[in-house]
Formats: sequence, C-alpha cells, structure tokens
Amino acid sequence: MNVTSTEAELFLIRYGINQAVQVPNTEHIIVITDTIPAARYILDLSTYLFQLHSITIFQDLRAFFNKRSINSIMFWDCPSNDKWPFYLVVNKETKQLKINPIFPCRSS
Repeated sequence: MNVTSTEAELFLIRYGINQAVQVPNTEHIIVITDTIPAARYILDLSTYLFQLHSITIFQDLRAFFNKRSINSIMFWDCPSNDKWPFYLVVNKETKQLKINPIFPCRSS
C-alpha cells in the first residue's frame, strides 16, 4: 500500500482534531501544518482517494461547532523548511508529549 504525503498529512490533521475536540471545554483549535494544500482537502466536496479522512474531520468539526457558538479553528501555515523558531519549539514539544490515543476508528 502506498501512502501519499497528502494522505499522511490529512490523517495527522484528522488525529489531532479528533483528540482536541474530546478535551473538555476546548473552544479554540489551532492546526499548525507545513502543508496547507493538504488541509484544504477538508473542505473539498469532490471525490478523491483519501476522502474518508476529510469526512471524519468534518464530522468531528460539526460536533465541535455545535457545542458552542464561540468555538473556532485556525490553520497556521508553518513551512518546516523555513526553520521558523515557533515551528522548532512546537516540533520539539509535540515529540515529548505522552498522550493516550482516543481515536475511535481505523482508517481503511
């Protein structure tokens, strides 16, 4: 099975959003990515191979936005090759996280 970088990025966004919406009292989600074009697939209504990720993300976000009208999500474009200081900090911190996945489903 071959996995494209776009599909991998969508899976990571799917996983992150799934985790964030399950944290009690979450009102704001910030997705930091170095591939905004992949993130745009979340709103793509056409048919494509990895659409399962987008549908799942959409379901999580719909439930998230229905909880409170102040809930929001932002996407930050942070190209990893720029070595932006904030990217380096986030990259280091996320690699040190010790989380227990609560991902409810498997990708096919």
